Amino acid sequence: MKIFLIGFMGSGKTHWGQRLAKKLELPFYDLDSLIVEKESRSVADIFADQGEEYFRFLEKETLESVTEQQESFILSCGGGTPCFFNNIEFMKKSGKVIWLNTSVDVLRQRLQRERLSRPLIAEITEDDLQRYIIRKLSERRMYYQQADVTVSEENTNLDELIQILLRNEQEPDRLKEEL
Repeated sequence: MKIFLIGFMGSGKTHWGQRLAKKLELPFYDLDSLIVEKESRSVADIFADQGEEYFRFLEKETLESVTEQQESFILSCGGGTPCFFNNIEFMKKSGKVIWLNTSVDVLRQRLQRERLSRPLIAEITEDDLQRYIIRKLSERRMYYQQADVTVSEENTNLDELIQILLRNEQEPDRLKEEL
């Protein structure tokens, strides 16, 4: 089973991915962490030194590599991963894609605390953060909506998430499940 968790930064992909992996006894990977390990420098440094385009290429390369090398896993993808290089189509062909759909208010609260560690929002003021989230979400929504499963992140728990996954595994004709 290959499970890709997608959603906006701060949506809980790593949190839920680690919990799902433990419960399902699958390896867990964080795409950004794999890139950091491979490059021996932070995502912020990659963005600063070589720009977003270079980072997105590394992201695609790492996504494909881990997917081809591992039989089963849970992968927490970066917020922009599904939006570049047809990555969403690649993930859907390779496994199950889950969109953790988190409200703008919750994202804003979480990201305010983490702003300086995230290169795409490090320079954005707290006042402009909500506008940025709304704008980026509207740009990315068309990619996120292609997920096999959409989960309202604030209203779920681990057992419900596993039940939806198992139900979708058993009923492959079901394209989308809303929780």
